[in-house]
Amino acid sequence: MNDEPPVPPVPESEILPDPVPPPPPPPDPVIQSAAQQAVDRAEAAATRRRWVTLAEVVGVAGLLIAALSLWMSWSDRRADEQEKKAEKASESKARTLVLLTATPERGGSRLALKDDAHPIQSIDVRFPTALGVSNQSSVLEPHIQADWFSAAILAATDGGPDAVEGRLPVLITSSYWDADKQRTDSAIYDVIWETHGRIARGRAFNLKGIILRERTSQPARLEALWAREKPKQAK
Repeated sequence: MNDEPPVPPVPESEILPDPVPPPPPPPDPVIQSAAQQAVDRAEAAATRRRWVTLAEVVGVAGLLIAALSLWMSWSDRRADEQEKKAEKASESKARTLVLLTATPERGGSRLALKDDAHPIQSIDVRFPTALGVSNQSSVLEPHIQADWFSAAILAATDGGPDAVEGRLPVLITSSYWDADKQRTDSAIYDVIWETHGRIARGRAFNLKGIILRERTSQPARLEALWAREKPKQAK
């Protein structure tokens, strides 16, 4: 057992308050100045970095704009050059094309052919296969003879009216010399023909001229045109 008497409590009036810590010493002016200078230098460096970064962005943007301008200039120049080349190629091609014209001779029994831009030396004339006329050629003085196909046309229009006008598609290949190079040009022309009656002598057949129909060298196209446009025999 504890025989010591209990310690009486201390009255609140006798309890001393906790000691107040002394205030911190004032900052050292030298240290404070050095710290402020360090902060100022850091802010100045950050500002310089921002300006450097902005300058870099502006520089890169300027390079991109210059590159874009250069590319657009080159693209426009290239487009102009290609357009000029295409125009020259088109003009060169146009100079090589033949455009035949015809003048009726000998009362319409013959068509004299010529091209004002090229001295035509010879022509090959292909007729539609269904007409039953063999291919014909003409040299030195290119021409088309009515008697090459008149019998076939008269037979195809037999039984109808005496006075008839029609067109016969033919494929004409023209040959000529361009300086030291021989050239050929093919196209489908319509040969314009007409018939009229004669007393006791049957129908007459005359040629009137030719018209350029299509610039092609395909015989299949000639056959298609004739199949669609050939005269229908009267029943």
